[in-house]
Amino acid sequence: MATIVAVVKHRGPAERRVALAPDAVPRLSSFGIDVIVESGAGTGAWWTDDAYRHAGAEVVSRAEALIDADVVLTVVRPDSDVIDALRPGQTLVGLLAATGDPPLPVPPGVTLVDLCGLPRRLSRAQEMDALTSQANVAGYKAVLVAADAFGGFFPMLMTAAGTTRPARVLVLGAGVAGLQAIGTARRLGAVVTAFDIRPETRDEVTSVGAAYLDLDAPLDGGGAGGYARALSTDETRRQQDALAAHVARYDVVIATARVPGRRAPLLVPAGAIDGMAPGAVFVDLAAGPDGGNVAGSVPDATIVTPHGVTIIGAPELAARMPVAASEAFSRNLTALLRHVVRDGELTLDPADEICAGLLVTPTTTGARR
Repeated sequence: MATIVAVVKHRGPAERRVALAPDAVPRLSSFGIDVIVESGAGTGAWWTDDAYRHAGAEVVSRAEALIDADVVLTVVRPDSDVIDALRPGQTLVGLLAATGDPPLPVPPGVTLVDLCGLPRRLSRAQEMDALTSQANVAGYKAVLVAADAFGGFFPMLMTAAGTTRPARVLVLGAGVAGLQAIGTARRLGAVVTAFDIRPETRDEVTSVGAAYLDLDAPLDGGGAGGYARALSTDETRRQQDALAAHVARYDVVIATARVPGRRAPLLVPAGAIDGMAPGAVFVDLAAGPDGGNVAGSVPDATIVTPHGVTIIGAPELAARMPVAASEAFSRNLTALLRHVVRDGELTLDPADEICAGLLVTPTTTGARR
């Protein structure tokens, strides 16, 4: 008997991604999985209902999809009516941030598979790594957003009217999004410098062609699993002071630094922003309700300071490239479903390293199993 997976539509105006692309349907069918799709689920990425039908999926209403599904697929936390309609025995899969604040409440008996908990350093899990795939898209898009907001050229131009210097770009954070931002800014012709509190990222930064910013007060912010750790109050202050002495030299600053499970660190305080030249641009990928890497950043909003510095809060840039982001996410989910569905039967084994990281106890506390 086949496992039935349902793809639901995100109804928020900013979220245009969809969990599965049409080309995933025949592959999933070969694993013993039937796909049903909520009508209109793919329209944000320009995939019609007919595209899904031609691929072999059944297109139905939201209510029908949620009644019939064994597994409900979503990109990020679904709408509240989806959560309320889930029934015991169903499984919800997506970038749920289920253990975040607030935790994700679901009806009793619903299993949560949170892609945010994937053990990303496990080699066989890497093809399922949706956080990485979406960060890659976001890092690319961040540079395009910055270039659009910046009033000058990124590359050096030599014309009969004279020479235009290249833009100076600083990337904060050398994770997936940061490294992609470095590469994209360089391809546009900018001179790129990067900084990360993990000293071991220096080689990664220089390998993609950027200069590494050495602060006067160096810190070792490396943590478990290669991720950044949370800094103490004193370390944070010293880092901010050291960074503030450098940021004024740059035309564009792209901030990508996040600490797993914690509030994004404030890297650029208000005083440093005041020292920027008019026309400078910040793009803050870590902007959130409690702030981001850049003082004054607001999620999904563009702020222009009184002296002409633009601060763009952009926490979900991947959603603004819905085709590329959805295709990548679809490949991640296809790999995951291949791992957990055998002969049409869904098996989420807590003894499996991958499943152990993904499974969340389905209670209002959102505690991981």
